[in-house]
Amino acid sequence: MSRPVFNVKDYGAAADGKTKDTAAFAKAMGAAAAAGEGVVFVPVGNYLTGPITLLANVELRTEKGTHVQFSSEYADYPLTNTTWEGVRAVRCTSPINSAGQVNIAITGQGVFDGAGQVWRPVKKMKLTEEQWAELLASGGFVEPSGAIWWPTEAAMRGAETVRKLREEGKGNDIKAHEAIHEYLRPVLMSLVECRNVVLDGPTFQNSPGWNLHPLMCENVTIRNVTVKNPWWSQNGDGLDLDSCRNAVVADSYFDVGDDAICIKSGRDAEGRKRGRPCENINIVNCTVMHGHGGVTIGSEMSGGVRNVTVTNCDFRTTDVGLRFKTTRGRGGVVENIRISNITMSSIKNEAITLDMYYAVGAKVDKSRTPHPVSEETPRFRNIHMSNISCEGAKRAMVLRGLPEMPIEAVTLEHASISADEGILCMYARDIHLRDVRVVTKGEKPFVADEVEGLETSRLDVKVAAG
Repeated sequence: MSRPVFNVKDYGAAADGKTKDTAAFAKAMGAAAAAGEGVVFVPVGNYLTGPITLLANVELRTEKGTHVQFSSEYADYPLTNTTWEGVRAVRCTSPINSAGQVNIAITGQGVFDGAGQVWRPVKKMKLTEEQWAELLASGGFVEPSGAIWWPTEAAMRGAETVRKLREEGKGNDIKAHEAIHEYLRPVLMSLVECRNVVLDGPTFQNSPGWNLHPLMCENVTIRNVTVKNPWWSQNGDGLDLDSCRNAVVADSYFDVGDDAICIKSGRDAEGRKRGRPCENINIVNCTVMHGHGGVTIGSEMSGGVRNVTVTNCDFRTTDVGLRFKTTRGRGGVVENIRISNITMSSIKNEAITLDMYYAVGAKVDKSRTPHPVSEETPRFRNIHMSNISCEGAKRAMVLRGLPEMPIEAVTLEHASISADEGILCMYARDIHLRDVRVVTKGEKPFVADEVEGLETSRLDVKVAAG
């Protein structure tokens, strides 16, 4: 028996790209929910709208050629209490949102555009001179340093205002944040504690912050989607699975401005208190072009990440291919990760990195004194990678644990990597490199520092001639 269909045009949608269709989407969604189930159908057209709230047992279905353009007016996105980068925060309501719902879906081949250009700051170093001049001519404000452009003056002072409000104990006070409304840019899609979620077919693009953010959701299927952001977009992540359970990401394409496919579980004390790991995740047949990482775990992983499978994926021109990152203070355990059949090319930095000194940089070499082990100490263990190939990277692989908590039980086998520099393995134990070939230009193709239990079976690491 087919489900009832509720056409947004029957509820007043103009689909002319000028008239706001916010009310029409809400009415159609409400009618479908009231019927117990249904399909909200969005036929071909250009729809200008404010936020769309997904309701239980309702599928939002678009036709190929449909363009849903979210409004560029800040007032259309009321402030709300939510999370940002793993901690509680006041942010604007997301263009697509849902909380506590079951059996929700977005299907079809329509495009959802988040109007990110009116929200995001832009770093000068990421643009050409011509692009920067064009951006300045559009208006906005530039920080005194001249390094970052902001769409409004309130947005430019937003970070300092948020810091002061947190110090004053007003970090979740919505009214106190109104003066910097436009700084509090939302993720394009926020799904919180929803079950049985399906995204199948659409394109999601131009997000104000992260693009897709399922948070504490269960039974999530994401397939045949395209996720796009300008490569220079600040915090322009593709997909952030955050404390989710049972998720499949398949046959999808990402070309974004930050990490592409990200697995998270909250940050520091708040993430540990939440205590909900991201677990039972399967990522298969995905392609990533631009992005800080192809598949990334962390750095907000304080609730833990476990039972993740990544297979048959292709990363092109990303900053890093496989990227695991954390730091002291996070806590949390990343374990039981299996990665296979990965191809990469033209990787700007490391093909593979497991780094427990995220955001510390050069200070790592001066930090050899172990810290006390506590709930704030992160762990990486039981990670298996096989059939990995990379043609061109700055460095083949970095495994860098902490003096007090080495990275443990990592296997890389059947791998071929060409890179300017070779392998760095530091503060690690029970490391297995089997049938691994690395061709590098560096003078030190393999460096092991404070490593216990290192197996190198058929390891061929050489400096390229010339």
